[in-house]
Formats: sequence, C-alpha cells, structure tokens
Amino acid sequence: MVAACGNPLRGGAEGGDEGRIVIGASDVGESLLLAEIYAGALRSAGADDVTVRPPVGGREVLVQALQDRSLTLAPDYSGNLLRYFDENTGATTSEEVSRELPGALPDGLEVLTASPAQNTDMLVVRGDLAAQGVRSISDLAPRCDRLVFGGPGQWADRWRGQIRKLYGCEFAEIRTTDTGGPVTVEALRSGEVQVANMFSTSASVRANGFVPLDDDRHMFPAQNIVPLAAEGSLSKPERAALDRVSAALTTEKLTELNVEFSERKRNPADIADEFLARLGEG
Repeated sequence: MVAACGNPLRGGAEGGDEGRIVIGASDVGESLLLAEIYAGALRSAGADDVTVRPPVGGREVLVQALQDRSLTLAPDYSGNLLRYFDENTGATTSEEVSRELPGALPDGLEVLTASPAQNTDMLVVRGDLAAQGVRSISDLAPRCDRLVFGGPGQWADRWRGQIRKLYGCEFAEIRTTDTGGPVTVEALRSGEVQVANMFSTSASVRANGFVPLDDDRHMFPAQNIVPLAAEGSLSKPERAALDRVSAALTTEKLTELNVEFSERKRNPADIADEFLARLGEG
C-alpha cells in the first residue's frame, strides 16, 4: 500500500505485538474513515493482523468493547470523551481537555496523542434564517421557543441544560434525527427542523448551503481527534505510526477526506490508502 522507502509511518522495530488488532468505529461515517486510516498506518508499521470492524454503535459500546478487549483501538473526540467520563468538567479549550482527559479515563484505557484536527459540534441553520440576522447562538436564543431542533438521541440529555443556562435557549421541540447524517440533513433542508446539530468537518454543511452559528459563549468543548486504545495493547512502533497520522490530520484535510467519503461515495479504505500514500511521499 505505502512504499517502504521514505515512509514516515514505518516504525523502527519489526511490527507490533503478536496479537490481533481490531479497530472499531462508531456509527458516524467519519469514524469509519479514521478507523481505516489507523489500520493502514498500523499495517505499515509492521502489524500483520489488523481488522476494521463495521460501525459498532455509540461511545458506550466502544468503551465497553475496549475495556473487555474485544476491540483494540477506536477513533474518538477529546471533548465529548472527557465529558463521558467526567460530566462535571469545565474544560473547553484543546489544552484544557488534553490535560484533563488522561486522568479521567478508567483503568484499562489510554489515549494517544491528539490530532490538531477538530470535529466540533455546531448548530446550523438554513440560509433564509441566517439572512434574518441569525449568525450566532446568541442571535438564535430569542427565537428558540418557536423553532424545532434536530439532532442525535442523546443531545437533549447532554446539551439541553447547557444551552438553557448559557444562552437562555429552550427549543419548542427537540426531535431525534441522526448524528449529523442524512436524516438530519434532509430534516433541515425540508424545514421539518429549523436548527440542527452538525459537525465542523461535515461535507454536507457547505454542500447544502447551511450556515454554522458562532458558539459565542463556548458551550461546545474542543473536539480534537484522538485514538482511544485498550491500555498496553500497541507496540512502540505502532503508537509512533498513529502519532504521525494524528500530526498530519488537520481540520481542513479531514473535511476534504469527508467530501470524498460522504459526497463522492468512495470506499473509505481507498481514501485511507491515498492519504497514507501522500503522507509517505518525500
């Protein structure tokens, strides 16, 4: 896949441990794409038994699978991962989240170096509402009681209290759509919902002319891409390969990869191969 000569992912030792590496993905499309990138990097580092499982569900499923070691590794998002284990955290910036996250993890889990790429939650609206002067969540707040919101099933439990506290926003209705995917996109396009939760690397935002709202009171924490692993399951060369991938992933690059996957419907393994091959040049 990636030529050995000049490949910055190849480790200095002869591969990783002798066990099988199983990489999981959540039900978010980007997660599967990242899982394929991790798999290719690990193979180039010498791991010869690497499997990417089909999407297995939400964070609670992935965490349980990593703890019982039926999974070895999964991509995750630093801010939401921290909140999952410490719901009272006040960390919002990348630095704050990265500092607190390792100590919040239970025994048996570890995170590797976070990527500069972020995929943060954001609220988006259609252009017609934005044209009425709605450019931030503060602008939205006085209208919330007349608007229907669409987002993932856990959104109300996670953010309803926060948006009420910070912005005084209480939506007329909160509908479960999906996690920033096609159901959410269609609900917003059709007007079934007027506000939706999507993500900063989503190709669908620009493709549909949706307008992200400025989170001017910093409700959503930083969400750097971070590999979450079963503790001690990866060798030094394997960890180094994943660190190099993380260093190369920017928000802009990840958005471009998402366009290839979600808009052009390309195979995520092929996209991963090309990304890693370009990373190996020079």
